[in-house]
Amino acid sequence: MSEYLQGIKQRYGIIGDDLKLNRALARAVRVAPTDITVLVSGESGTGKEVIPQIIHHNSYRKHGPYFAVNCGAIPEGTIDSELFGHEKGSFTGAIASRKGYFEMADKGTLFLDEVGELPLTTQVRLLRVLENGEFIKVGSSKVQKTDVRIVAATNRDLLKLVEQGKFREDLYYRLNTVEIKLPPLRERKEDIYLLFRKFASDFGHKYHVPPIKLTPDAIQVLLSYHWPGNIRQLKNIVEQISILEENRLIDGEILKKYLPGLAKHFPSIVVGEPENLDLNKDREIIYKLIFELKNEIDHLKEEIKHLQPPVLIGSPGNQEHTPVEIVYNGNHDFSNETNNELNGETLSLQEKEKDLIIKALKKHNGRRKKAADELGISERTLYRKIKQYDIRQ
Repeated sequence: MSEYLQGIKQRYGIIGDDLKLNRALARAVRVAPTDITVLVSGESGTGKEVIPQIIHHNSYRKHGPYFAVNCGAIPEGTIDSELFGHEKGSFTGAIASRKGYFEMADKGTLFLDEVGELPLTTQVRLLRVLENGEFIKVGSSKVQKTDVRIVAATNRDLLKLVEQGKFREDLYYRLNTVEIKLPPLRERKEDIYLLFRKFASDFGHKYHVPPIKLTPDAIQVLLSYHWPGNIRQLKNIVEQISILEENRLIDGEILKKYLPGLAKHFPSIVVGEPENLDLNKDREIIYKLIFELKNEIDHLKEEIKHLQPPVLIGSPGNQEHTPVEIVYNGNHDFSNETNNELNGETLSLQEKEKDLIIKALKKHNGRRKKAADELGISERTLYRKIKQYDIRQ
């Protein structure tokens, strides 16, 4: 099994030899030949999307279709149509009949990512498919059959959602026939430096520069950091350092500047001597990095909301909460002058953010998944930004 797992890792680009990771991969291989429903759990950025691919390609369905659907990226009003299809005229804009993913994935595998984001009405439909393989298109009364293997994933505690009445208990137990849990990066200490070196080599090759290396004290910083964004965060940070740092040997103090919560000041985008920076040449890179860091901070705020009670600020009637002491580790003293400067830059950054999104969508002909990958954000975040900036496609 050890040699087989090594082959799996090489095929899917999985780095590391952590015991928990190996157990998760071994379990995926073990359940693959069956038709059992699998729930993949783990924090955001741990690489959950690779597990359903392993399951599909090691099953008898490997020659059938494989679809991955991000349930959190599809608006509630169209999720049923996306999953189950619709008939012509069933709603405004339904100018023709359309097949849903359950119909298109017949005899194959359907990966439902962020399954905890499904609305309750859709959960009822999903439960019916899981129980007897039947579904009904939106606007139809005809019952259709499908033979689909379901693999679901979530970074949320579904049992808590059940207690809150946001997720059906019967659906939870139907999905959770077998659970495969991926460990967070902070629990894979021996793998962190391996991943860093792999990403450094990849980005060195991509940007035609020598790969960055770490001093011993920087390695200690790397291993002791809690990595709330897991592998995705590590990869983004290695890319930033690879682009921005002229010195290819990174010490602990330089590394801390890129780690939210460790920097003594707000994480700096431009590192190095200002006179060495050609703003006209590097402006696009700088704004893209600002965009990525902004979304990392938004992501951290969302994670913190689920970990602790909100910190209320302002008057008792003000329900806005910003856990500043966690995002910035309470080490930065924002004076009134600094706040005014940041507020003055808000509009400009929003305009650049909107411009980057429009460029990414045009580059990929409106394909949101590829645009989101290009921008380094989730498809759900991209949809929210499109709606926020009223971007027409």
